[in-house]
Amino acid sequence: MRVVVAPDSFAGTLGPAEAAAAIAEGWRATRPHDELVLLPMSDGGEGLLDALLAGPLRDATVHVADVADAAGLACDARWLLTGDGTAVIEAAEACGLSRLDPARRDPRRTTTWGVGQLLDAARTAGARRILVGLGGTATIDGGAGALSGLGFRLTVQDGSGLKIGGEDLPRVTGAARTWVADWDGVTVELLADVTDVLEDAPARYGPQKGADEAGVAHAERGLEAWRAVAERELGAPPGLAAEPGTGAAGGLGYGLAAGLGARIRLGARAVAGVTGLEAAIAGAELVITGEGRLDATSQAGKVVGWVAGRAAAQMVDVAAVVGGVAPGVTPTLPVELAAQDGPGPDPYAEVVAAAARLAARWPERTDAPA
Repeated sequence: MRVVVAPDSFAGTLGPAEAAAAIAEGWRATRPHDELVLLPMSDGGEGLLDALLAGPLRDATVHVADVADAAGLACDARWLLTGDGTAVIEAAEACGLSRLDPARRDPRRTTTWGVGQLLDAARTAGARRILVGLGGTATIDGGAGALSGLGFRLTVQDGSGLKIGGEDLPRVTGAARTWVADWDGVTVELLADVTDVLEDAPARYGPQKGADEAGVAHAERGLEAWRAVAERELGAPPGLAAEPGTGAAGGLGYGLAAGLGARIRLGARAVAGVTGLEAAIAGAELVITGEGRLDATSQAGKVVGWVAGRAAAQMVDVAAVVGGVAPGVTPTLPVELAAQDGPGPDPYAEVVAAAARLAARWPERTDAPA
């Protein structure tokens, strides 16, 4: 049997290439004669660079930039540059949620400033096309931090500069391209991991980023104030905030679209096109996908939902190995759990064991949905 292994990262534990290798190892332990095709995937969130380096962009040059992390502290963040002048940036490399200790997660304090620094590094290096993977961030600042990192001046009523993080975002009254470098001739494309619009970001993702009920309400006020300023001062189209993906990465998608005219694309679709997912599925009898936690957003543009949909379209069986399933979520495909109560000391081994269990029971699942 030919099996395509196409998982996302298991956030904070395994990158997509590691996850694919672990699933393949477990499957082979039970069914050594099956043909396995490993196709690490990403939807633009954490693991995007690893997925591309494992396959289609293995020859890209890896650069490392000194940027601000989500807490505003210095960190090293990777980005890629291909021979044709295309750069790939992963927002989570700078302000990723998994890079921040849980005790320090607070959208009122976290910033996307480092993403702006990565964009500037890519432009300075000569990139004419820049892909920015959104998702997996610890932020809800509407991309205001990223634009500030690019040289935009955001101000409050008295004319002083807006502080980084979401704390002062409700007070923003002005925005100008004061110190912004020349971006003419540079195309920026945003790979969104979800289809949420700007106003949905705080309630949908605030709690996982460390926001309590008051913090969610504060972020909602901040994004609304920022939207009004972006439309008035930067010329952002009035309908932009309602476009799918503007709520990705706590509104980072909206900020970069408003400030740079960036185009938002569905990340899973874009990455699948680069990796050749459709062609791989066409010759398979089973597709195995996966992620760290299956939740309500898994079907909203993320890897598991996209891969399952493409497999179903070609009438190929699909299953998933996941770390756990969120309470109240009913999987729509066969699932094998690796660590429902959270990853242990060896997440790789847990995924290997889960894949082996899936392989052992698969022949009995003749009614498995396509």
